[in-house]
Amino acid sequence: MNPFEMIKNLGGLQSQLKEAQEKIATLKATGSSGGNMVQVTINGKFEMTDIKLDPICVDNRDVAMLQDLIIAAHHAACESMQETFKAQFGPMLSGMNIPGM
Repeated sequence: MNPFEMIKNLGGLQSQLKEAQEKIATLKATGSSGGNMVQVTINGKFEMTDIKLDPICVDNRDVAMLQDLIIAAHHAACESMQETFKAQFGPMLSGMNIPGM
């Protein structure tokens, strides 16, 4: 891409970036593990906003399993959010060579 063309289009890029930031703020993704015993919801900034635990998985004798399920559910939510980013922002970011896009 020609750097001079990018400079000419800077105003358009800035408005696209602002629009993307506003859209990211509204995104949500949920991941689950253990057959939906643990569900984690994250926002577009990959911050955990909600967690739901099936009472069956809350066993004080197996805290390690619950910890693993929470981590797995969070990982699934992050993967879902990355796929959402690719679907919604991939075309806008094509040609910019951003890793993961």
